Amino acid sequence: MQRVRMRRHHGGRRGTLHFPAGGQPGGPTTGDRLFLRTSRGVKLTSEGELLLSYVRRGIDAIQDGETMLRRMKDLETGEIRIGASDMTLQFYLLPYLEQFHEQYPNIKVTVSNGPTPETLEALYQGHIDFGIVSTPFETKQAVKSLPVQEIRNVFIAGPKYAAQLKGRKLSYKELLNCPCIFLERNTSTRRFMDEFLAKRGVRLEPEFELATSEMIVQFVKRNLGIGCLMSDFASEALGNGDVFALEFDEEMPSREFCLVAAEKAWMSPAAAKLFKQLAKVTT
Repeated sequence: MQRVRMRRHHGGRRGTLHFPAGGQPGGPTTGDRLFLRTSRGVKLTSEGELLLSYVRRGIDAIQDGETMLRRMKDLETGEIRIGASDMTLQFYLLPYLEQFHEQYPNIKVTVSNGPTPETLEALYQGHIDFGIVSTPFETKQAVKSLPVQEIRNVFIAGPKYAAQLKGRKLSYKELLNCPCIFLERNTSTRRFMDEFLAKRGVRLEPEFELATSEMIVQFVKRNLGIGCLMSDFASEALGNGDVFALEFDEEMPSREFCLVAAEKAWMSPAAAKLFKQLAKVTT
């Protein structure tokens, strides 16, 4: 077996071409003459030069690929795809994303914003690496779930309702006589509230169904009804005295933010790193 060595002049590795031995060296499959023997050694034919140019490009591409893989492994480049709702993004994920970006500024992070059911569907379809969702939720496929933060729902009202509702323990059935302002039905906050009240014989039909919790606060401040939302969204308005929290004879249970990922799905090194950092917060 004859060998022809080539050296890349821009600092790359040497590449070695293998040709059949014998007086009539030919191409791998075409039978074309690739090099000539001379008194000074071996000289490539025009066909050999053509083949060499393609081989050189292949070596360049392989080495570029190796470089990119190394950079991804060392977190010098890469991409993370996350699914999160407004609630989980604002009150859990955002500070950790800020910290991660300071550590690894070249990692691209894409956040798909949507309620828990949409985040889970994106996970099933492989459109995200992992998600942060809120309970309750049900999964259709093998999904690992890790609780990371406890949260609570709260009912709030504006000053118009103070004389009627403030400062006493209420029954949830009293809400049947009040206009209500809730999130849309496809959210985990609304689902949790509906299921809790249904077990107590209370089924509420809201006057307003809104897409965001921030808008619930604004509607309640203007005395348009009684709102139910995750307590963190209402903390500023409660602190300012713009709204007040209703007290009931039975407290609604807490629920949780959870990290979710497909059991057997592959994660990029960057996504795996952030997932582990988020998971460590709970351990």
